[in-house]
Amino acid sequence: MLNHLLGISENASEHGAQIDNLLEFVHWFMLLLFIGWTAFFICTVIRFRKKRNPQANYHGVKTRLATHLEVGVVITEAVLLFGFAFPLWAKQAKKFPSTRDAVQVRAIGQQFGWNFHYPGPDNQFGKGDPDLVTAANPLGLDYDNDPAAKDDIVNYNEMHLPLDKPAIVYISSKDVIHNYDLPNMRISQDAIPGTSVPVWFTPTRVGEFEIVCAQLCGQGHYNMKGLLVIDKAEDFEAWLKEKTAVTQ
Repeated sequence: MLNHLLGISENASEHGAQIDNLLEFVHWFMLLLFIGWTAFFICTVIRFRKKRNPQANYHGVKTRLATHLEVGVVITEAVLLFGFAFPLWAKQAKKFPSTRDAVQVRAIGQQFGWNFHYPGPDNQFGKGDPDLVTAANPLGLDYDNDPAAKDDIVNYNEMHLPLDKPAIVYISSKDVIHNYDLPNMRISQDAIPGTSVPVWFTPTRVGEFEIVCAQLCGQGHYNMKGLLVIDKAEDFEAWLKEKTAVTQ
């Protein structure tokens, strides 16, 4: 409820519910702290106002209530960090699905858009060569000498994935640092030149969702948006066949 009031986008991934629950708890905790410390501040201003205390008291507060409250806050934050945030991150970062059971896609950022590279029916990504990069071949795939590249699919600014199937996305960049951000999938990862960082998630809703760059990357950063389309399994296969037919 609180997440919705704060304008957080609707979740459309399997793991997103855990993140949303953690966010909801943290926001309620922050609200409780805000109310508590505001009440404490108001009470302090009234109780220790100049009219009531014309002379300074050099002994200060003798109770340990404030110390106990601060310790309680530290313990709660430690529980959130080590009990929830770290395990959730570890699950996403280490427990990757098998590539045989997942859809694999490369997401390569450039000023100012995204290239999405699918391995094709052979499930092998073709090799690229920077010297082969052209407007028609933005990733420099070696179609002439690499058999694995011949059936590869490269789509600009539109990424398709099937419903209820894990997706592994390898994120990189052609020029500067970008950030591959899927708010509805609760995924965000920097795209760094010369590296390929994998992330994974399982879409749970059919529809169209925005892909944004969450890292300032130049004058056109504001317009660096892509489209994520989550299809039913049969629609995704039909889209793949259509794209494969165009490349061959």
